[in-house]
Amino acid sequence: MGQLTLPLKLDFKQVDLTDDQFYQLCINNSELTIERNAQGVLIVMAPVGGASGNREADTITDLNNWNRQTQLGKVFSSSTMFKLPGGGNRSPDVAWVELTRWQALTPAQRQKFPPIAPDFVIELCSGTDDLAALQEKMQEYMSSGVRLGWLLNPQDQQAEIYRPGQAKEVRSLPTQLCGEEVLSGFILQVDHFTE
Repeated sequence: MGQLTLPLKLDFKQVDLTDDQFYQLCINNSELTIERNAQGVLIVMAPVGGASGNREADTITDLNNWNRQTQLGKVFSSSTMFKLPGGGNRSPDVAWVELTRWQALTPAQRQKFPPIAPDFVIELCSGTDDLAALQEKMQEYMSSGVRLGWLLNPQDQQAEIYRPGQAKEVRSLPTQLCGEEVLSGFILQVDHFTE
């Protein structure tokens, strides 16, 4: 087999696509994970390795267990794309939307990329992610109406907490993260990340 000589990182500048065109682009290229930031720049997301995938599964399981007990909202995986009010189309690693906000969407809106900012998001920085790009993404979430966000960073053994209108809070691991008033009673114990 020959070696791949194409650039491995694609840099899509602003592409003027309607929401329907972007939706079709994603559907027609389902083997790729494509996001679009608020400026219209297309971002092809790299797949994650086993350790990162396992951390994501553990985290979504903890949130989903809490949500099944409280029945306060809907939990979404990293395969879910949200059309944010700020203009971006983003797929958080873990997302949660308060139930009455989800129910206010029409069935058609729920089927495509829901036009809503989640109330809560988690991003896990994998070895293939650029930390600065994820921090910008977290700021985009806050600007779009997300009420609480956590960025878990195994490389630096840190957790970053994002709240609208506030500076991010950085904690060293291990730490306990609280869902505050957004996810009342939800606590996530984040230990040191190990491979």
